[in-house]
Amino acid sequence: MTMASELSTTRKTIVGVQFLFVAFGSTVLVPLLVGLDPATALFTAGIGTFIFHLVTKGMVPIFLGSSFAFIAPIISASQQWGMPGTIAGIAGVALVYFVMSALIKWQGRKLLDRLFPPVVIGPVIILIGLSLSPAAVNMAKENWLLAFVSLVTAIIVLVFGKGLVKLVPVVIGIIVGYVVALCMGLVDLSAVGAAPWFALPGSISHFQLPQFAWEPFVFMIPVAIAPVIEHIGDVYVVSAVADKDFVKEPGLHRTMLGDGLACLFASFFGGPPVTTYSEVTGAMQITRVTHPQVIRIAAGTALVFSVIGKLSALLQSIPSAVLGGIMLLLFGTIASVGVQNLIQHKVDLNQTRNIIIVSVTLTMGIGGAILTFGTFSISGIGLSAVVGVLLNLLLPMKKEA
Repeated sequence: MTMASELSTTRKTIVGVQFLFVAFGSTVLVPLLVGLDPATALFTAGIGTFIFHLVTKGMVPIFLGSSFAFIAPIISASQQWGMPGTIAGIAGVALVYFVMSALIKWQGRKLLDRLFPPVVIGPVIILIGLSLSPAAVNMAKENWLLAFVSLVTAIIVLVFGKGLVKLVPVVIGIIVGYVVALCMGLVDLSAVGAAPWFALPGSISHFQLPQFAWEPFVFMIPVAIAPVIEHIGDVYVVSAVADKDFVKEPGLHRTMLGDGLACLFASFFGGPPVTTYSEVTGAMQITRVTHPQVIRIAAGTALVFSVIGKLSALLQSIPSAVLGGIMLLLFGTIASVGVQNLIQHKVDLNQTRNIIIVSVTLTMGIGGAILTFGTFSISGIGLSAVVGVLLNLLLPMKKEA
């Protein structure tokens, strides 16, 4: 692999900016879908990545961006407790990371494998994608032509793209869809013209302390299970790409702690929860540049972009149908990752216990099951994840004859 010390400052900067563009589409798409400020998401992703690198001794080349796992939970929670309470509830995600960090430090990965095996995680990942499908269709049907253009462009890039181009289908799909919308006169650029060139992100310039409430805090906790497992998998993949054992040094407990602190920071400044970005890992594999210093350049670039007021206004001017077209592909892709997870780990669905876990988890999630205790309720992905974990622990492991 190419070390950053072997690259000139100019080349390191170019590669770092390039890595941000790989993560850019997903990082700003999440806040656009849930009603948060995309500039704030860039800001919290940048600072969160720096926090992660500080905790991991600057050794692990990982970029933290907005997590898709929390789109449906944030939308649901904001309808029940409002966005200020929901953002404060993201602190519950950080708590899960902290607990998992302590467990890994204490017991190693064995305990996590017992609690969250593939037969539990696979269905939960499938639900993350499928639970968002109605939102994708509703946004796309506002203008099926724009949605179709964005969707087809992204598919073409995925199928025929080469090198780094293949890693940014979301960005290219949105750009083409946006250009078509401009030609059709469906984009209002007045806000872009009125926006200043430089401005603090909206959530930062109008900073208010989060309105803490225990209901959204508890609501977010079980949803964090899937990103926690995704985090562990990504650390193993990054270790393989960089040809270093980051699981051993600085250790999974440190990477988990860094991710949790980044999520906690996001909760205080109005950004969505962050997670490790496998897209950037893929870019590292193609460029053969794996030094953490280049990732920190990407994080610094995210901070620069976050204070460009016109960029934030431009992102918010993207028509919903353009985003809807991308979502039709993206959320289905997330669901397919869950299926792939089951296949890769050779989960035997001929076993009664496995088919029960998968079936009940999917049915409760897709069916919208809700469990209520007084003023508190848990539903969707969170409830399904908890049920899946409990079934896995309670059902006997004995194989069928």
